[in-house]
Amino acid sequence: MKKWKTKFIEFIIKKKILIFGKFILKSGRISPYFFNISLFSKGKDLDKLGKFYAHKLISMNKKFDLLFGIAYKGIPILISTVIALKNYFNINVSYSFNRKEIKKYGEKGQIVGENIQGKIIILDDVLTSGQSIKNIIKIINNNKKSKISNILVALNRNEFGKKNISAKKEIKEKYLCSISSIININDIIKYLKNKNIMKKNLKILLKYRNKYILK
Repeated sequence: MKKWKTKFIEFIIKKKILIFGKFILKSGRISPYFFNISLFSKGKDLDKLGKFYAHKLISMNKKFDLLFGIAYKGIPILISTVIALKNYFNINVSYSFNRKEIKKYGEKGQIVGENIQGKIIILDDVLTSGQSIKNIIKIINNNKKSKISNILVALNRNEFGKKNISAKKEIKEKYLCSISSIININDIIKYLKNKNIMKKNLKILLKYRNKYILK
């Protein structure tokens, strides 16, 4: 496992972004773990988060003109990432994000920031079913001046969906969009095994993987 992946896993465990218990997902599936990136609520944490996303973006070696954050959790991810790209990599990139509701006064509209155009990378926190990502893909694809270059999330849960394929594969096949992640659930499992920690949680997680997760 790459060193920066290990650091990211240590970071989310320390900050209790990754927690274990019993959680009902949007799909109705009961998960033994939850990834709550909204708990990164301090400047220092967001600075680190932005660096992880920026580092991954650079390592992907994908050309992009604009970064797009998915409301709501994708917005602080987006802002921290564009700042990190400028401060640590001297890359000055444009950004925009969506409103969940179309504004009916002032400048109106659903998009905040730069106009959607050029090669775009979408940023979000976690990939489970991919529904929020699919909604944004439709918005961006309606603009003929834009093309989605890639989608980047912090965590890919690697779970089977309704069609018995992963959300990552479903999106790639339907929308021709590649999805990357800083880590996936198998990275977390590998980390817990190597460190020989959280044995009870690991046992439950392995059982869940056998039922719902791609290895």
